[in-house]
Amino acid sequence: MARKAVDAAGDKQAGDIVLLDTRKVCSFADYFVICTSETERQIRAIYEEVAHILKKEGVLPIHHEGTADSGWLLIDYGDVIVHIFATDEREFYQLEKLWSRANLVLRIQ
Repeated sequence: MARKAVDAAGDKQAGDIVLLDTRKVCSFADYFVICTSETERQIRAIYEEVAHILKKEGVLPIHHEGTADSGWLLIDYGDVIVHIFATDEREFYQLEKLWSRANLVLRIQ
């Protein structure tokens, strides 16, 4: 499921896509997908594509937070959490640094 989210984000030209294995350092999710978008419109497109692809697989989100105009959208699938950031917000929140003890599975720049 995490890999499908990565592929869906990539299909919508998300930047700096990171897949972290958080199983050993996080009790609420197994994987984080983190990516960057250049515009609000692209944030929405990435969000919609991830949701569409996973829905085709029978996977629906448990919860979502944020808005495209805030520069951050989160889609919670339980075991997988997808973070879509605008550049400034990603730099501000620095999730990779916060979760630096997680295993880096994949990075697509």
